[in-house]
Formats: sequence, C-alpha cells, structure tokens
Amino acid sequence: MASVASFRVALPSFVLNSECKSRNRAQIQCLAGPDSSMVSSDSVLVNGASVVGDKSKIEPLINGENRRLGSKVEEKKSVKDDVKEQLEVLWDDGYGTETVKDYLEISKEMIRPDGGPPRWFCPVACGQPLKDSPVLLFLPGMDGVGLGLILHHKALGKVFEVRCMHIPVYDRTPFEGLVKLVEKTVRLEHASSPNKPIYLLGESFGGCLALAVAARNPTIDLVVILVNPATSFGRSQLQPLLPILESLPDGLHFTVPYLLSFIMGDPMKMAMVNIDSTLPPPFVVEQLSGNLTALLPCLSGLSDIIPKDTLLWKLKLLKSAAAYANSRLHAVKAEVLLLASGKDNMLPSGDEARRLWSLLQNCRVRYFKDNGHTLLLEDGVNLLTIIKGAMRYRRSRRHDYVSDFLPPSMSELKRAFDQQNRLLRFGASPIMFSTLENGKIVKGIAGVPNEGPVLLVGYHMLMGLELSFLIEEFLREKNIMVRGVAHPELFLDRRAGPSDEFSYFDWTRIYGAVPVTASNLFKLFSKKSHILLYPGGAREALHRKGEEYQLFWPDQPEFVRMAARFGATIVPFGVVGEDDIAELVLDYDDLMRIPLVNDYIKETTQDAVRPRAGFSGEVGNENLYIPVLFPKVPGRFYYLFGKPIETKGRENELKNKENANVLYLQIKSEIERIMAYLIKKREKDPYRGIIDRTIYQAISAPPGQVPTFDP
Repeated sequence: MASVASFRVALPSFVLNSECKSRNRAQIQCLAGPDSSMVSSDSVLVNGASVVGDKSKIEPLINGENRRLGSKVEEKKSVKDDVKEQLEVLWDDGYGTETVKDYLEISKEMIRPDGGPPRWFCPVACGQPLKDSPVLLFLPGMDGVGLGLILHHKALGKVFEVRCMHIPVYDRTPFEGLVKLVEKTVRLEHASSPNKPIYLLGESFGGCLALAVAARNPTIDLVVILVNPATSFGRSQLQPLLPILESLPDGLHFTVPYLLSFIMGDPMKMAMVNIDSTLPPPFVVEQLSGNLTALLPCLSGLSDIIPKDTLLWKLKLLKSAAAYANSRLHAVKAEVLLLASGKDNMLPSGDEARRLWSLLQNCRVRYFKDNGHTLLLEDGVNLLTIIKGAMRYRRSRRHDYVSDFLPPSMSELKRAFDQQNRLLRFGASPIMFSTLENGKIVKGIAGVPNEGPVLLVGYHMLMGLELSFLIEEFLREKNIMVRGVAHPELFLDRRAGPSDEFSYFDWTRIYGAVPVTASNLFKLFSKKSHILLYPGGAREALHRKGEEYQLFWPDQPEFVRMAARFGATIVPFGVVGEDDIAELVLDYDDLMRIPLVNDYIKETTQDAVRPRAGFSGEVGNENLYIPVLFPKVPGRFYYLFGKPIETKGRENELKNKENANVLYLQIKSEIERIMAYLIKKREKDPYRGIIDRTIYQAISAPPGQVPTFDP
C-alpha cells in the first residue's frame, strides 16, 4: 500500500515529519508511494535519512497506473475509528491565518525544477476530514503551483479529502494529457466510492480542465466548482498584449509579473485577508499598510513561477483549453457552482458567467462584483461558506439537509453578526429573558434546556426580523445551533440568475434552516437538536396592517405529537418590537390593488411551493409578497422564553388527538400571554429609544449591554 508522507516547505529543503512551524512555512502532504512523485527539492529528509534525486522513490504519478489511488479501498481500512463524524459549533476554520505573502514564499520552494510531470499533493493544513467526506480535486490556474487554496486549506480539509494538482514550471504536458490525468484519478475514486460525489474545483485554466473532465464523464457523480473559468479566454482583455509579450526581451520579463499581479487580482483585498475589519479605522489602516509593505516585494517571485517561456506556453495552453471545453459544454451533466468576479481585469468573467449559466444544465452562480481574477486569494471570500450557502455540499448522491449540515465556524459568526448584522443589532438592541423551572423570569436564556431535543415554538415577526438575534444568542451564550424549519421556497433555484450575489438566503441555509417537512422534523428530533418552529408560517411573517402580534396557527396539533414521540422539551416564546423599528406602509391588500404588482404576486404565489395547501382558515392564505416598509426611529426587540414543557413519559397520553390538542392550545395561549407581558413591561424600559441607548453606551465605562426593565 502506498504511503502518505507529510513534509514542510522550508527554505532550503523539505523536512518530513517536522514538528516546528514558523509563520512563513506551510505543511504539505505528498503522495510518496512507489507510484507517485513528490514536489521535490534539492534535499528531502525522510525519517532523518537524506534522499537526493532518488527517482526510484519518486516515480512519476502520470506514468503507469496510479496505484496510490487504486489502493484506496485498502487504505480506508486502516483509517482510525475515532475519525469525527461532525464538526463542533463555532469551529476554527483557519481563515486569515495564511495570506498571499505565504503563497508567494512557499511557491519559491515548490517551483524548483525536478524534471517530474504533473502530480497531486495534499496540504497537511487540511488535516483529517470528517468521516465519509468526499474527495476534492483542486485544478490550478495559469501559475500551476497548486497553492491557490492556501487561504482555505484548513476549512476545506475538515469536510473534504483535498488533493491539489501541481504542474511544474517547465512541464509541457498538453491539455489532453492533463485531462487524462485528472480523468484517471476521477475514475479510480469513483470505483472505490461509487456512492460519494467527487468535487472538481477549477480556477481559471483549471475551470476549463474541470469542464472537460465533466463532459467526458457524464455518468460519474461530479460537483464542479468554477472560479472565473478561462472558457472566455478568446475575449480576454490580454489578447492585444500577447504579441508584445512574445517580442519582449528577456531582460525586461521581470516587469511582466508585476503587471500581471495587478491585472489578475486586487492587492488591497489580498492585503486585507488577515485584518479584522471591525477594528477602529486607524488600526485597520496601520495593519493594511504593513501587509502591503510586506506583500509587494514578494511579487518579484512571480517571474520565477511564470518565466517567459512558461508564460508563452501557458497562454497557448489556455487557448487550446478554452476551445476544448467550449466545444463540449453540452455534454456536462454535473452540478456546477460558478463564482464570478465583477472586477476581473484578465477575463470577462461576469459576461462569461451569464453565458455558462444559460448553457449548462445545472448551474448556480455567485457573483462578486468588487473582486478581481484571483478571487480565492482575496479578502471576504470564504470558499466553504459559499459552497454551504449555495447548497453544494453533500456526502452522498442526494443532498440531505440534516446529515449534510455543517455548523457555522467562528469566522462565519464574525462575518454574519459582527460585520453584516452590526447596524441592525445597534438599532434593535435585542434583550432576552427566559423562565426557569420554578417560574422565575431571568435575563438571558438560562431557562432554555441545554440538552435536546428541544422545540422552540413562537411568534413569527414581520419578515422574520427576530431570527438573526435569536440564532446569535444561542450560539454565543450556549454554543448551541438552533435549526429552523423554513418555507421550501428559500431552498429552490426557481428565480436564481447569473448575477446572484451571496445573499440573506445563503446565510439562512448556513445557519441551519431546513425545508418544513415531516421527514426533516423527524430527523432533527432524532439527532436531539434544538429546533425552531413557527406554526404561523408565512401568513404570520407576512401579516397585514393591524395584525401585529396575532397568531395564525393551523388546527392540527401535529408538532405536539411528534415532539412527544421523541420526549422533546417544548419551549414557547414570544417576541415584540417589529412595530418599534418599521412601519408597514403597503401590505398584501394594498399591493393587490396595483394592477402590475397584482399580476406578479398572483404568479409568484401560484408557482410557489405551498406546504399548507388545503388548510382551512387564514393559515392557508400563504400569499408570498414583499411588503413596503418605512423605517422608524428604532425602538427595541424583547424576547421571553416561557417555562419549558416536558413531554418525556407522555407519549401514550399525547398520541390521543384530543390530549395533544389541549397541550397545543396551552402553548398557543402561553405565547399570547408572553407577548402581552412584554408589550406592557417595555413601557418601563428607560432605554427603549435609540437616543437614550446611544447616550448610555457613550458614557458607560466599560460599555456593556444596555439595561432594561426588571422582569
């Protein structure tokens, strides 16, 4: 069986099994069996013994059969039984620990000529993935080094078996040869794990390679991720420069990498990767200046990564790759996630995204209007977050909203709540209370049980304005992921387009929402989850004028009976404050009086999934529309979680529909009582208005959570 040797890029040698790591070093695993070659250097230390140029130990991967991958079945048998099956909530995804400067410095060692062919390597930073994780094959761009995922190694390595392709600087393998190399690897992986998807992640040139392999293997379950694919190379902004590059004297070639670095990416965004944007502006500017000062001198290394002869060869390779891939787009059956940059100065990636979206059968696009060509090396782009938000992560043939869910990482928490949700939090200043078992109301959510299954049942504010604060509070205070059951329309591509940006709907999926179905609810209870349920659904969240804090519940008490089946604890809760932050100007009735808008709402509702079709009463009127809101001087959001209701031991009792209905009405009545309590008590809050809260925060030392009424 082939071995996997771990080694560290260190100047001037690769040291295997080293325990020390300096900031400018990166660990890499190389497939160092009898059938695969290492990314070699002048000296490789294996268990203390020096091996210099011993080609018997680094036989080319591309020649002969890939026995390392062919022995996958045997290798899996030796995997330890203690491999994790799931990630912890708020796990460390390592984003920001590596930068473009690290990419340039590590590349200096990896590009040393060794005469070897293209080969795969595994970054040690990826670590041990979760049990049954799919394989991800990274196909690099024009540089060929294979380090384009350096910012994402740790995150991707938790949920994928990551392998990166390395194409040596002086390798001249034609495009068809590279296609066959990737294809052979794909087929061997599929043979060893036929029920798992194989991910092909292609950046620029690698995007053409991924599409070519997908087109040639339509029966294999592939998920293709394209990052500014070079299928648009024929319309590249670089075309007029190609004759100039060919005639440029060798002595001036060192200037070309500097030019390309500014064309391919945004140095400012690259330098921002490890900077906390929530810091005061002077600190951000100081760190940015330091990062740029350290980064710019390293750009000279690009002339070694892409010397003149290699650059001209890669440009010819790009041309043939684009033509090959474009002629076979009709044959691509794989799922595709396409990431396109709006400020790509090398390729017309925005236009290409629209073209590919219209040609590929199953393509989803995420558009980044402020990023450059080297998207994966720029700030604000966490690849795993994008994959999760676009619902492109799965470990089997079909996506499962429960078993395939990956909890949010710490960097995702910071981005979603500390950066993007900061203004809303400042305006709403949410305050939460809960009820202990003895009936005492306390500040915080201590009254909500830590151990699941727990079913949180509550009132749905206008447009779900209360959701983000509730999810955040459970993550920060209890380190618990609350899984919300949501309207199925949030998970469909019905209105997806080629210019869709990363949106609120992506974040909803990242933070655990699942379509509201009996099977999903069953699975969540089985996993002892904390589940968030709004029986009022869309009718409650899209209520009319004058209907604030009214419950629109169905007559069926089914969630009570299912909760009892699993012995779940039911926690009723209420929340008020929507009327303190926005005025409902045009509701459903108003909009239906406008002719064109009327037709649009009818069409939208008719095409939408209706989980409560056939229900009687108002709850069945789930008309989907976006109301017109007018912001007000912000008041405050108040939450109260009621006394937990145990169903454990009551399964037989609650199987009876009448008994279940009694408990159902009790829960509904409790939520109405909670909201009436909050509406009355908020009148005694001295900091209900934003002006009073702002003054308090300005003079309090140290600044803390703004006080409120005593419960």
